[in-house]
Amino acid sequence: MILGARALKRLQPGKPVVNPDDPQFLAQKDRQERSLAQLRSAADEASSAVDDAKAAAATARAEAAAAKAEATAGRAEAKRVLEAAHAEADTILERAHRQAEADAEEVRAAARRSGEREVALLNATAKESAAEVERRAARIDERERLHAEEVERLVERERRLAAVEADLAQREQALARRDAELREAEDKRRLELERVAGLTADAARAELVEGIEQQAKREAAILIRDIEHDARSTAETRARHIVVDAIQRVASEQTAESVVSVLHLPSDEMKGRIIGREGRNIRAFESVTGVNLIIDDTPEAVLLSCFDPVRREIGRLTLEKLVLDGRIHPHRIEEVYDSARHEVERLCDRAAEDALVEVGITDLHPELATLLGRLRYRTSYGQNVLKHLVETAHIAGIMAAELRLDVPTIKRCAFLHDIGKALTHEVEGSHALIGADLARKYGESDDVVHAIEAHHNEVLPQTIEAVLTQASDACSGGRPGARRESLEAYVKRLERIEEIAGGKSGVEKVFAMQAGREIRVMVRPEDVDEIGAAVLARDVAKQIEEELTYPGQIRVTVVRESRVTELAR
Repeated sequence: MILGARALKRLQPGKPVVNPDDPQFLAQKDRQERSLAQLRSAADEASSAVDDAKAAAATARAEAAAAKAEATAGRAEAKRVLEAAHAEADTILERAHRQAEADAEEVRAAARRSGEREVALLNATAKESAAEVERRAARIDERERLHAEEVERLVERERRLAAVEADLAQREQALARRDAELREAEDKRRLELERVAGLTADAARAELVEGIEQQAKREAAILIRDIEHDARSTAETRARHIVVDAIQRVASEQTAESVVSVLHLPSDEMKGRIIGREGRNIRAFESVTGVNLIIDDTPEAVLLSCFDPVRREIGRLTLEKLVLDGRIHPHRIEEVYDSARHEVERLCDRAAEDALVEVGITDLHPELATLLGRLRYRTSYGQNVLKHLVETAHIAGIMAAELRLDVPTIKRCAFLHDIGKALTHEVEGSHALIGADLARKYGESDDVVHAIEAHHNEVLPQTIEAVLTQASDACSGGRPGARRESLEAYVKRLERIEEIAGGKSGVEKVFAMQAGREIRVMVRPEDVDEIGAAVLARDVAKQIEEELTYPGQIRVTVVRESRVTELAR
């Protein structure tokens, strides 16, 4: 078309007329004819394209009409399906009504049968009660008969006592006569001594005083020996009575905890949200809280692992709030962590206040109270340390009251003896020495400081407060059920106990009994004598004390048996 327009411009009037036989004109004319032919072919193609577009439009209109018809048919079909669904729902509802009536009838029948069984059971119980009443009446009759026999025995005993008292009266009279004879003999001896020795009255009096003094010293020595014997025989019984009474009067629940906390999730889809894109959420959580998050195949649960119980509780509370909120991303984790940390601190302070109120201590330094609150989440062999302190304080107070000692001071010593465990993750050293330094720093008395540092014998106990603190700590931690240990540590401890005893010379067999609290050592009688058995028991006990850590005490019993066999033919 452009070429045609240009050719027409050249043919416009006003142009000079060229010669038809001119070769240039002929060439130009040929080019114009070819351009016109190209224009005609382009016009034909455009007209064919227009025809195709018209055909496509007609096809599109036909397809639109078909789609409209199909939509109409679909609406009709949907209406028919909806009516059928309504009809089916009515049918199902009717069947449900009939089923409910049948179930109600079955329930009523079951209730009637249950009522009949209850009546039969009550009748049987009544018969058993009547039989029990008869048996009790028979036991009461038997008890009355025994009481009558006891009264007869008491009467007979009174008669025997009367006879014994008469015999004692006769013996007293005989002793009185003998004393009189002895006094007469002593007077005669004194007179004879004065006559023979020619002593003055003062000299005789001095000799008499010396004799009386020697006799008094002898009687005093005999009396002291009897008192010491009675004290030794009754001291252990009295101590056991005090300890048992203290333990019986203190009942404390113990909870077993570990270094892993489990958080239950509403669904397993929450695990993916906790992990986040390419693990960014879980990395941010572990970086902020310092708690390892373990996500495995356990359904609807994740594990939080950390050796610091306070940090683990903060992490658990943070993750619980994040799961409830649903918005989990690094910035939100930091916000929720701050909130959870403040909440755990409030819980620790409240636990410390409750413990102080329960023990009856009101003048404790605020820093010590804060450290006590952290022990709410600390355990020792499965025993909660804060509850252990409260229980130890009560036991020490009861013992101090029985012994008529200063109860508030001893309760304070026992209550603060494990305060150093609140800082064992931050400060190197034994918790007893750490606790003593803390108590000294915050103004506790010397008796309290000494009791704290001596309760595990790092320092030799020098006061009654320290000794009672050790005793109450052992009562609380060593009683059955207060503490537990892992199976692996328990087995290793038993194996080590048997190795220690089995490595001694002359040992034949070793048996660990009563969960490792007693060990029986069988020795060969030809290799170990009686004295050697005592030395062996002491050596085994000493080595166990030095090498092992265990609650309570371990009894070592060495058994030496000699057998002689002879045949009679």
